[in-house]
Amino acid sequence: MATSRDLDTAGQETARRLYVYNGGFLTQKRIRRILTLSGYDVKIGAPGPDDLVGVWGNSPTSHRGEAVAGFKGAGLVRVEDAWLRSLHPGRSGEPPLGLLIDHAGVHYDPARPSDLETLLSTHPLDDTALLDRARNAIERLQEAHLTKFSAVDPDMPPLPPGYVLVLDQTLGDASVAACGADRNRFLEMLFVAQEEHPGAPILIKTHPETVAGFRKGYFDAQDVSDRVSFVTDPISPWVLFEGAVGVYTVSSQLGFEAIFAGHRPRVFGQPFYAGWGLSDDEFPVQRRQRRLTRAQMFAAAMMLYPKWYDPFHDRLCDFQTAVEIIAAQARAWREDRFGWVASGMSLWKRPHLQQFFGQHDAVIFEENPATARTTGRPWMVWASKATVGQSDAIRVEDGFLRSRGLGAALVPALSLVTDDVGIYYDPTRASRLEHLIADREDLRPDQEQRAQAVMTQIVRQRITKYNIGGDRPALPEGHRILVAGQVEDDASLTSGGGAVRRNLDLLRAARDANPKAILIYKPHPDVEAGLRDGACETTDLADHVAKNADALALLDQVQEVWTMTSLLGFEALLRGIPVTTLGVPFYAGWGLTTDLADVPPRRRARPGLAGLVHAVLIDYARYLDPQTGLPCPAEVAVHRLAQEDAPRRTSGNRLLSRLQILFSGRARFWRR
Repeated sequence: MATSRDLDTAGQETARRLYVYNGGFLTQKRIRRILTLSGYDVKIGAPGPDDLVGVWGNSPTSHRGEAVAGFKGAGLVRVEDAWLRSLHPGRSGEPPLGLLIDHAGVHYDPARPSDLETLLSTHPLDDTALLDRARNAIERLQEAHLTKFSAVDPDMPPLPPGYVLVLDQTLGDASVAACGADRNRFLEMLFVAQEEHPGAPILIKTHPETVAGFRKGYFDAQDVSDRVSFVTDPISPWVLFEGAVGVYTVSSQLGFEAIFAGHRPRVFGQPFYAGWGLSDDEFPVQRRQRRLTRAQMFAAAMMLYPKWYDPFHDRLCDFQTAVEIIAAQARAWREDRFGWVASGMSLWKRPHLQQFFGQHDAVIFEENPATARTTGRPWMVWASKATVGQSDAIRVEDGFLRSRGLGAALVPALSLVTDDVGIYYDPTRASRLEHLIADREDLRPDQEQRAQAVMTQIVRQRITKYNIGGDRPALPEGHRILVAGQVEDDASLTSGGGAVRRNLDLLRAARDANPKAILIYKPHPDVEAGLRDGACETTDLADHVAKNADALALLDQVQEVWTMTSLLGFEALLRGIPVTTLGVPFYAGWGLTTDLADVPPRRRARPGLAGLVHAVLIDYARYLDPQTGLPCPAEVAVHRLAQEDAPRRTSGNRLLSRLQILFSGRARFWRR
């Protein structure tokens, strides 16, 4: 198999010159960047015999490059979009997440073996770790409802089961032409589907480009009957596969995906996935005689063959990283595509909320509940500002890996949470986070590994919620217990503080239970900054008051943490430090903490620490990359915070926060 790199005279790898005659290679920055990272120097001009010519599959412009390559004796490289392309079709202008780069042919053309076919034919595909990753990846795609174009809605109600799924494609599709098919082949397929499943409903799944109006399909209105109907809604293919009793295709990628949903598709073309024992082939490719398992097929086609791209670090990446990149973007589209109407949002937060939630349709800010409801949009409200008349609104709050700087200092958040059930800090009612934690009682190996990796990076990179740093105090010797002070009017205390809701009472409880321990009291940063209530006269209860101290420097030196509901308790758990709670924070009640308050009996699941972390930091929170402006996975947020690439407080925000301190001080004076 040819490679994209040669060795120069010094033994160093050099990029191969790749001459192109299609403007898309030059104007589409993402495509050119992936080629560059894959070892190709994209150029225009005349190639030499040691150079390469790049063409886009068997596209209408590929003949230009083919002619030049033949005349100059240069090698030919065919490029196509990878299998998980984007949210929407390429004609929408969205760049691909990866490329298929083939020196032998093109994967969908059976006329000659492609690099992919050679891989499927000759690679041992017997590495246990690789195949385990493939099986886990299949489950992850199904769980996240990812497909080639992932702008699908997994929450759409499923259709009554028992139907036959017939897959349409775009008129003139290169993979259809490559196997000699036409509209008559599609009609034959539709006829056979009806003959082999008498009485069953036939659903024709329309291609996304046809739905968007970019291209026509092979089926049209005259093919509809009392048994045959179109599916044009953005329903998840994984949901469609679940209710289907049969899948029929010519060469659609959905036929490939159907294999991993447990189907054995009936194939009327000669796509790359036909001929390996996983499909019923009407037109077999005789040279394909090997029998593969689903995991082997997936490992070769999805993990070994493509070049996947990470836009957050501008580098090639493995398949699992690519999956989480598109999963984050798909989640944002699914939650935001109808637009939001928002209430209770501070003026300084609104531009950031617009960027976070308004990429697919602008957020409307409206304080009147009746007016908000009349918009017909999903309605969100800042959780701590929700009133009785807003009980049907989705709650929004800061996430747990928030920023470099305090929210009270008006620093924008990298992460936010939305909750359609309750809100995580209020134990008086269930929350979406509680459901997610219970669901993560058992983890797949890949989920366990991902959660552990996120934990490791947080601990290794010394990441906290606010990452404000501070002093590293010298602490008295002995068994040290960190007592975490809080803002006393914080919503987590007013709703879930239990019998102990004041910092002084927390200190007393810790001292009463541990008369010989060294108590280290850490005031909350917002309280120290004068922004919030909670100042505490520690008298003789604390052995040391860690003013302006770095929370991590304290966690490094203590053996326990006592808290009411502080997030510092969660951060201590990540670092293996025992935690005692006197309130009911979101991490209490799952068997990971010593709980002195009454926790809701509904918290009966017993997830491991990795399950808790997966639910809290991966499943529940949403993240926005401050560098690219794209929705991103948790790992990117951790990296930005570690590299200090997160937004900080601006001069304007400094002025606003000083005014906030001034007015909050006056408010406290008048409350006396």
